[in-house]
Amino acid sequence: MKEPDNEQYYKRGTLAVLGVLRDIARDDTPILVSHARGQFISRILSVDKEQLVIDYGSNDYDNQVTLEMQKLNVTAEMKGAKVEFSLPQLEAAHFGGLPAFSTPLPPELLQIQRREYFRISAPLEPIFYCHANWPDGSKARLRLQDISLGGIGVLVEGAMPETLASGEIWRGLRLDMGEYGELQVDAQLLHVGARTTVSSKNETISTPRLSFSFTSLGPAKERQLQQIIFALERTAREKAMRFR
Repeated sequence: MKEPDNEQYYKRGTLAVLGVLRDIARDDTPILVSHARGQFISRILSVDKEQLVIDYGSNDYDNQVTLEMQKLNVTAEMKGAKVEFSLPQLEAAHFGGLPAFSTPLPPELLQIQRREYFRISAPLEPIFYCHANWPDGSKARLRLQDISLGGIGVLVEGAMPETLASGEIWRGLRLDMGEYGELQVDAQLLHVGARTTVSSKNETISTPRLSFSFTSLGPAKERQLQQIIFALERTAREKAMRFR
């Protein structure tokens, strides 16, 4: 995790580390806990200068495997920043009468302010859609191509108005993400471009592409979106492993 170029981004000492982890806990930001035998999405239940308490995962077997690991890495995507830190072997504990993981406060963590958000491609099957209205009020169904905490990219699979103005605010975009649910957001149109592909017949196909930036996301929507991004990333990794 340590790299010379990242030295300026390290937070060290109890107060500095505690401040960042308390922000993650306060906003109920999802965390990704990874180790040599897997990973799961969790959240920080409690943190003070003595200990960090992390919620159990949804799978009992994964929780037992996690307790056996000697080293774990934790990642959180806060709005505008990425946080990473390592933990030693976790201990079984209880919080609010329910099982949890407990560990001493990490001595340091890495917090990098991000100029760009991590972007994940939407799956090809099932297709995710963005439902919106064109500026003239007519309905638009756009194919969701990629997504991040900062915005989305969509493909236009039908007729599109000849003139679309970058900078305009589109309100009430409805993101339909299949089993992961729906999310309604407001976004600003940043760019009108095209995605170029080559068909099986060696023909060049150009599909209009629109890039949007979210104008604002409340804490609840940001948490939901981060959980979806984590889940999509995990699915993509598992698929890649199967085809190795």
